[in-house]
Amino acid sequence: MSNILYVTSEAFPLIKTGGLADVAGSLPIALAEQSEDIRLVLPAYPQVMQQVTDTKPLASGIYYNLEVTLLETQLPNSNVPVWLVHCPAIFDRPGSPYMNSAGQPWHDNALRFAVFCKVAVDIAMNRLNLKWQPDVVHCNDWQSGLIPALLQPLKQRPATVFTIHNLAYQGLFDYQTFIDLELPSALWHPEGLEFYHQLSFIKGGLVYADRINTVSPTYADEILQPEFGNGLSGLLQHRQGRLCGILNGIDHTVWNPATDPHLAAHYDTTTLDQKRVNKTALQKQFNLPIDAKIPLVGMISRMVEQKGLDIILQAMEKIMTMPLQLIILGTGDMHYEMELMKWSQQYPDRIKVIVGYNEPLSHQIEGGSDLFLMPSAFEPCGLNQLYSLRYGTLPIVRNVGGLADTVVAANKQNLANATANGFVVPAQSAPALVATLKQALTLYKRPKVWRQLQLTAMKGDFSWQRSAKHYRELYQQAMADRDQINAG
Repeated sequence: MSNILYVTSEAFPLIKTGGLADVAGSLPIALAEQSEDIRLVLPAYPQVMQQVTDTKPLASGIYYNLEVTLLETQLPNSNVPVWLVHCPAIFDRPGSPYMNSAGQPWHDNALRFAVFCKVAVDIAMNRLNLKWQPDVVHCNDWQSGLIPALLQPLKQRPATVFTIHNLAYQGLFDYQTFIDLELPSALWHPEGLEFYHQLSFIKGGLVYADRINTVSPTYADEILQPEFGNGLSGLLQHRQGRLCGILNGIDHTVWNPATDPHLAAHYDTTTLDQKRVNKTALQKQFNLPIDAKIPLVGMISRMVEQKGLDIILQAMEKIMTMPLQLIILGTGDMHYEMELMKWSQQYPDRIKVIVGYNEPLSHQIEGGSDLFLMPSAFEPCGLNQLYSLRYGTLPIVRNVGGLADTVVAANKQNLANATANGFVVPAQSAPALVATLKQALTLYKRPKVWRQLQLTAMKGDFSWQRSAKHYRELYQQAMADRDQINAG
């Protein structure tokens, strides 16, 4: 058993903007179930404080002339302790954790997450007298990237693990910010936190962590190439020996068609016909023609370039000639939102677009759709294709990142040996997307083949228990690396 300090800027169900929250809300629970002694550290955003009732103060201090209190609560539906970094001056504000209501990054994000990191470092070094010290500090994405850099030179420090959920977001700020944050001058060089004369939070994790991982094996390979490396492929090649990929899991208590409270009808592999009830309910809800013969395609996504919105829009004219219905839920760049809304107004009996975030509806789309559209240009892991597989909703994906690791194309060979569980778009182009959709529609007309695809999809093991086992091995490797450095 090890003591693990899990540092994250979001965690479901307390606060969520993306996949990191789902991971942070599930992995610590799975680790605790495997006898790890884990504490989750999270900023005390107003959305979090509204949901927690019994908090008790553990420690307090001054960071950058700001008063900070560390509060203790629990992750809902678990015994995992959550330590909240409570600093109203920087965290108590409307909007998302990272952006204001106008969609612009908070002007003081560097300060906000530097405070967060420094509190985590003090916990890690037992400076707050909490009678608990971690063996490993597990950091996630740029918001916690300074922690490995600040811990690295200290004696008796814990080992550090840094998980890349999306390398495109790096936490870049100007040199003056580096000065203002009073970071050690030794960190300002190209082999430290400097990135083309800017301060890079994510480099703190990539350069100084004992072990680095991404959230899928294929993404770990991809980021070594300039195309996916976002300017950091050279550094990652240098640290390749300390880099691996561990596929995310999904929470089977939350995402389970046999028990999902948001569905009109429950089903599993033995009662798969009940899935049609959910499709009918979805068609009724959005005034789409009720027709079991027409496949319903769902999409739940941030509306950003990464998610393949460009090729979807380029293909939309041809998609609207196909015998299918399309429901899209998401929010993001206004350009994509407006273009999709135009198509929904032009073809109200074919496509419905819901702009926003709606957790119950996302479950209903997964449960009621026949196909799930996810042609991402890159995808560190992806969770929606895993939810789709669990719900027998066949994903249509690009062969990148975690999508390549989880979706097996319905080609002749894979259909023959019953390993196929979805459809793979061979190139990031509108014609390739249209061709793959046509292939899916052809197989939809063959009920026996379709049923086999669904059963294969639903029987896949994407549990957090499997992923947690790999993380425990990674923690042991990180501690061994730390000990080797200390011995040397």
